[in-house]
Amino acid sequence: MPNRIISNIIAGQTVVSSTKDTSVRSACRLMAEKRIGALVVVENNRVVGIFTERDALNKILAGNLDPDTTLLSQVMVANPQTIHADKPLGYALQFMVDGGFRHVPVVDQNGAPMGMVSARDALGQDMVQLENNLKFREHLEENIA
Repeated sequence: MPNRIISNIIAGQTVVSSTKDTSVRSACRLMAEKRIGALVVVENNRVVGIFTERDALNKILAGNLDPDTTLLSQVMVANPQTIHADKPLGYALQFMVDGGFRHVPVVDQNGAPMGMVSARDALGQDMVQLENNLKFREHLEENIA
């Protein structure tokens, strides 16, 4: 599974992004609506930050900040590490482990956002494969018995 190429993982993804002057509440609503754990912060079609559900929890709720008046520019991770779509998933996963984060924006050669790869993407596909293997094993065991 870790040899899958990131471009295949993000194929069909819609980039969910916002700007630095977006309120945290608006960003959180967008993330909830799209059912995502992170969004890219874009300026001039380039990734300038990332805002995650962990940022909302640790910086806003635990920090007792007002989500209506706090802007993403105040709490986003500025200039996040990014990855190119031609890399294998294993590279992205190691990148996440080394950096201690769960989401990595995928960018093109000009730094424009193409999608987001997350630890969940890897786990999700592995879980599907595991379920398929278990079903196949059960099928074999039923036919042998």
